[in-house]
Amino acid sequence: MRSDLPKVLQPLAGRPLLAHVVDAARALGADDVCVVYGHGGDRVREAFPDPALRWAHQAEQLGTGHAVMQALPQTPEGNQVLVLCGDVPLTRPQTLERLTGGCADGSVGVLTVELPDPTGYGRIVRGGDGDVERIVEHKDASGAELDIAEINTGIITAPAARLAGWLEGLSADNAQGEYYLTDIIAGAVADGVPVHGVKADDWTEVMGINDRRQLAGAERALQRRLVEEAMLAGATMADPARVDIRGTLTVGRDVFIDVNAVFEGEVVLGDRAQIGPGAVIRDSRIGADSVIHPHTVIEESIIHAGCQIGPFARLRPGAEFADGSKAGNFVEVKKSLIGEGSKVNHLTYIGDTTIGRKVNVGAGTITCNYDGANKHRTIIGDGAFIGSGVNLVAPVEVGAGATIGAGSTISKPAPADKLTLARTKQMTLEHWKRPQKKES
Repeated sequence: MRSDLPKVLQPLAGRPLLAHVVDAARALGADDVCVVYGHGGDRVREAFPDPALRWAHQAEQLGTGHAVMQALPQTPEGNQVLVLCGDVPLTRPQTLERLTGGCADGSVGVLTVELPDPTGYGRIVRGGDGDVERIVEHKDASGAELDIAEINTGIITAPAARLAGWLEGLSADNAQGEYYLTDIIAGAVADGVPVHGVKADDWTEVMGINDRRQLAGAERALQRRLVEEAMLAGATMADPARVDIRGTLTVGRDVFIDVNAVFEGEVVLGDRAQIGPGAVIRDSRIGADSVIHPHTVIEESIIHAGCQIGPFARLRPGAEFADGSKAGNFVEVKKSLIGEGSKVNHLTYIGDTTIGRKVNVGAGTITCNYDGANKHRTIIGDGAFIGSGVNLVAPVEVGAGATIGAGSTISKPAPADKLTLARTKQMTLEHWKRPQKKES
């Protein structure tokens, strides 16, 4: 990977590779999830503080069979073991269910896939009954075996008690000096235990990641899957290839998503919501009939129904827009409630503020919420009109129906239904001259 970050922590759709694998195991209802880690694995453990995970240290990397040996002593004998690979993140839970479900009787299962070009992979050799007879590595395959397109993915299920015995019989007498998990197939066949080969529907489900090119390929494959799920749920994509979902996207009916939109964390889009090009939305809810205009960034915010946000707006954590409210271009809002039908249209910063219903906030207005040590709140009552270029120095309250004249700096309460101004007297200096640059 040419990276200081362990491979299983490399991000895929915004989450570590290993997170996708652990999620797949948990989706099956696994009662014991064990992660085998090796050199440098402390960073992996730190990234997954979940106490429900069990960890097994593989001090020496002596192959896949040796890795499973580290996990097995703490595995209940009655369990059905499923071995997954930390760098194979796209296997669907339903595919794994077909694998484990077909082997619940104590048989062994191997997940396989057919490739157009199986060069370099171990081939699946089946017997007359259709069960797996053996796995032949590419270098050891005969001419007829090289013509087999079905290959081994490395994902195996077996009963724990029988698996322990087969692992004891493994040998490292090979060119790599490693214990191969796939060698248990020969032990199972010798003991008369059926070995079922279950094919994955799509080769991308079992693609491994060993470099950044493969990581990029996995990203595109997963994005296609996530975008297809969103479209089946009711979203129209202007171009499905130019949307990224890095988390969980829940969509209502008739949602429209334009190109280059990015969704991170948990995002919910209500019915008929429209997302403009270049929007970035993270851990937020967008209400029905709301429009997010181009190049708007929204983080940990709630947008209710019928709102208009952007273009080029930024909503920081804690922003909430009530029904029918609006934030225009180059508006930044943080930790504030914008009341029903209120408008914050242009070039304005609203922080730590409660704005009532049907308030108009003029261009260039700033809530001065930070005194250098602490944050303070601003309260603006229903129906207030804030002129352009106003500074509201918190803590301060503007009464319902109040009007604040343009260019004012307000640091004391502005009474309801009154015009409040705070400007210096305009003057002109008749004899003033503009400074001139000195000649060198």
